Amino acid sequence: MADDLDLSEHATQTRAMWNEDAANWVAKGRAKWAMDSPCWGAWDVPEADLGILPDVRGLEVVDLGCGTGYWSAWFARMGARPTGLDVSEAQLETARALQREHGVEFPLVHASAESVPLPDASFDLAFSEYGAAHWCDPYAWIPEARRLLRPGGWLIFMCHSPLVTLCFPPTEEPAGETLQRHQFGLHRLEWDEGEVDFQLSHGDMFALLVRTGFTVEGLHELQAPEGAEDEVRHYVRRGWARRWPSEEVWVSRAAAAPPADVRGPGARPA
Repeated sequence: MADDLDLSEHATQTRAMWNEDAANWVAKGRAKWAMDSPCWGAWDVPEADLGILPDVRGLEVVDLGCGTGYWSAWFARMGARPTGLDVSEAQLETARALQREHGVEFPLVHASAESVPLPDASFDLAFSEYGAAHWCDPYAWIPEARRLLRPGGWLIFMCHSPLVTLCFPPTEEPAGETLQRHQFGLHRLEWDEGEVDFQLSHGDMFALLVRTGFTVEGLHELQAPEGAEDEVRHYVRRGWARRWPSEEVWVSRAAAAPPADVRGPGARPA
């Protein structure tokens, strides 16, 4: 695959990291592809228990940061027409292999969600489970998602909760029960192992969505199911995620037309 992407510094780093680590996610991706119905996040909370998604039958869906493509596969099985996009070509190769294994086909695009090579107003639902919502700058990828959506289109994404992010230590240890960083100014996070990801407070995320031309329909704070309290997933113990939300899902809809300047006054640089 041609190496011709014009990427930000953090997107270049994310691409390299996921290309290196892709082999470690093949088994997890295969297990998700084998599931008959969708589930959310690190704790596999069933969509059937949450009822977050609208009726997706017939919708054009773009999966921003699709990874191994299991959510796109679920969308296809639900009657939608998905397109998966990811900055890691190695992850996309896994997605192609799993497409062949399961006989489910949908387009796969090699790009960053911060700069999508697809036309304006070409989708009914922009989606991210982590992916863009974790690894891309929200002041870049959310306006890009708005550009891709038709009027009335959905933007649905899962990310860490601000609370768990505030409780993550700077190392790879699981989240604790004391605050480790300030909430004011929360945006770009740089970790000891060199990883860069992003998190906004609820107030800043709400303001960004509204300024970008979305109406917020819901915010779902997920609770981990019962199980071994000391089990760790995504740097969070199950017991922690039973008491406080470690993951959340935002649901919003696009207005009739995007604002003239979706970045708005005071927006941070992309």
